[in-house]
Amino acid sequence: MSCDARFSEEAAALGYSFDGEIKIGGNYTPLIRDGNHIHVSGQIPRVGNEVVVTGAAGDDTDLARARLGAQICVMRALALLQRSLGSLERVKAIPSISVFVQSARHFTQQSEVADGASELLYKILGPAGAHTRTSVGAFQLPKNATVELSLQATVE
Repeated sequence: MSCDARFSEEAAALGYSFDGEIKIGGNYTPLIRDGNHIHVSGQIPRVGNEVVVTGAAGDDTDLARARLGAQICVMRALALLQRSLGSLERVKAIPSISVFVQSARHFTQQSEVADGASELLYKILGPAGAHTRTSVGAFQLPKNATVELSLQATVE
C-alpha cells in the first residue's frame, strides 16, 4: 500500500478529512522548501475552521484526547507535504519533529502526547517516518490548542 493510501486510511480512521483548505493563522507560509528539505510551520489540531482539541492537557483535556490532537497536527503537516510534492512517496525522511503541549501544572506526559504523532508518522511513511523528537510543555498555545507540531522533511 502506498503512503498516500495509508494517509487516506488513517484520515478515515480518525474521522476527519484533510482534503479542504489547510487554514493558517497569521502572516507566514505553511511550508518552505530549501533544496531537498522542507520545513513545515507549526500545525494546531484545526479541521476546517475549528480547533477540535483545546485546553490544557491534564485539566481540560485528557491524555487520549491530547494524543488525538497530536495526530491531527501531524496529518495537517502531511497534507501540506502531499500537496506540495504531489505524493507522500517523495518523502525520504522526517529528520525531526517538535511537539508543544499546552500543559496543566502537574501534567508531565508530553512525550506520551507526542507519541500519537510519532506512531502515525511511522504508520503512514514506514521507515521514512522515523525521526528525532522534542516534546515540550507550554503554558498556552495559539487559539487555546492543546498541541502544536512542526516538522522537517527530506524529499526527493
